Amino acid sequence: MKKHSMPTFSPLYKGKSWIKVRLPREARDWTHGGPKSIARDGDGHDVLVSALSRLNEYKAWEWPKQRHYFLSDLHGDPEAFAASLVASGGVKKTGPGPRDFALTKTGREARFIIGGDCFDKGTSSLGLLRSIQHLREQGAKLRLLAGNHDVRVLLGMVVVGRQKDPQNEHFFIRTGQKIIPLLKEIWDEYLKNGDKLKGIPGKRECRRRLYPRKGWYERFPKIAEGTVKPTQVRRELSRIRRKQERFEKLCAEQGLSLRHVYAAVEKWKELFLTPKGEFSWFYKRLRIGYRAGSFLFVHAGLDDVIAKQLKLGGVKTLNQDFRKALRGPPFDFYYGSLCNTIRTKYRAVDRPFTEKGARQVRRAGISAVIHGHRNLHHGQRLAGRRTLLSFECDASLDSQTRKKEKVRGHGAAVTIIEPKGHILGISSDYPYIKVFEPNLTLAELKKGRKKSRQSA
Repeated sequence: MKKHSMPTFSPLYKGKSWIKVRLPREARDWTHGGPKSIARDGDGHDVLVSALSRLNEYKAWEWPKQRHYFLSDLHGDPEAFAASLVASGGVKKTGPGPRDFALTKTGREARFIIGGDCFDKGTSSLGLLRSIQHLREQGAKLRLLAGNHDVRVLLGMVVVGRQKDPQNEHFFIRTGQKIIPLLKEIWDEYLKNGDKLKGIPGKRECRRRLYPRKGWYERFPKIAEGTVKPTQVRRELSRIRRKQERFEKLCAEQGLSLRHVYAAVEKWKELFLTPKGEFSWFYKRLRIGYRAGSFLFVHAGLDDVIAKQLKLGGVKTLNQDFRKALRGPPFDFYYGSLCNTIRTKYRAVDRPFTEKGARQVRRAGISAVIHGHRNLHHGQRLAGRRTLLSFECDASLDSQTRKKEKVRGHGAAVTIIEPKGHILGISSDYPYIKVFEPNLTLAELKKGRKKSRQSA
């Protein structure tokens, strides 16, 4: 595929001088770069070609009437969010601060989708949420999807202080070390000055309220039997034991005692769960899925149960179930199909997604799923999941992930669904704009398959 001209495919990066990332300007077909753009796992190259051929043959693509920007897995990094907004062309950066930006004309006409995982890892989860709120206040059309980290934080916080229940008492410690930056941020911003530990229980009582009881490790497998796969139960027990053993030490390294942690948890509840809390809007606006045209946006992926629900009741019913589940028993929600939608990586421990499920999704009129959750180092990828197309869009944006995984520089990424019939993948970690156009991309996939067979 020939290079496409700037007016056709490249957004106008406005205020780029205020961000610290390199953004691509030239375009290539999505297949350019091989495994950096086309997933090697999943169901293979032939299945991907077959799925795309079928969609093209039956003209199953229904493109949204307005441009959609998908930004996912921001993990508490407001700078990466601001840079990704600039990459979209929907926002102009106006200064050095993370909230120094304004909508462009293009941005006012488009829709922004935050694909989940706003919490954890990064330096400022609260700062990121304030940036999202600022985007809303600018007049942006915004959809906010739930990620596994967002839900884990909620479930972990709400169980603290409740009567102990072996189904649920592990959820706080399950958040592990990734929640510590958020607790530290809350302590420093709201509780550090003054006698904010007055009325907070002593260390031993805080530990009792935050940790699962000693007998929990023996009781949980029996309670989970029939609901959670034995392999997943074993993973849970190992993971939670390890997190519990390290949690206090890691908190101390950040200057937090268990009393500080408990006080921060109580303040979090005030900020997020009370009607006048600064961030009370966050969980109220959270949804599990969004549909535009024949595209489904979720955080992670699907299983057969959710596929059937999509066929019978659509995304609206799915979101209604999600809203109800958020207020229900944490165990039933977290280990069920709804939460699989924000957790799955299509592993053996995840709930199954079979060809039957893929057929249900296609019958619901969905041609492709756009999601995050599977962090990548070279921008977005296209994958085949059974006979369903998946665009994987977690481009390892936050600074902590990039440092841990030795990804150079600062992160920025956005996936753009264009009404004219193509998808753009823009990332600071890939030198070209990836362009998916159903017919041209299929032709390139077939060429690649032919070359591979000839070389074999």
